[in-house]
Amino acid sequence: MSLEFILFTVFSAVSLSSAILMVTRINPVISALFLVVNFASLAGLYLILNAQFIAIAQVIVYAGAIMVFFLFVIMLINPDLEKRFMEQKPKFKMFAVFIAVLVFVQIAYIIFFSQPSADISKELAASIQAGTIEQIGTDLFTKYVLPFEAVGYLLLAAAIGALVLAKKKLK
Repeated sequence: MSLEFILFTVFSAVSLSSAILMVTRINPVISALFLVVNFASLAGLYLILNAQFIAIAQVIVYAGAIMVFFLFVIMLINPDLEKRFMEQKPKFKMFAVFIAVLVFVQIAYIIFFSQPSADISKELAASIQAGTIEQIGTDLFTKYVLPFEAVGYLLLAAAIGALVLAKKKLK
């Protein structure tokens, strides 16, 4: 048994269990914390797939910024309204359970009845190399340096514009 298989098993088990716990928790803050655990385990799966940049972006963007936003929104809304809605409409709950079972059956079918390819083609090896942070950085600062700088100046102009608009409102 290889280390890659063991890591895949651990990350997929953590991802699956945290996803189930996220959906089944009553407290929305606890659900959001299980979603952070799910994001971290997905980042581990991306690392196994040799997609380092996507793994780092997963942790920084989703587990960092988006989850802070989710927690603020959860704390601002009243989660009791959704609970009362589901109690008043039990058919929606049954429909949601049906859709979840249908998706689970499809995933199980893919896992147990699909056949992986045996050999790695040149295109697949090139795509694995394309996902590394080193390759993305090299491409970004050689082939795409002009668009990269243009986006940087565009973001700088947007930040200055937002500051100017906010300053006018303060006066």
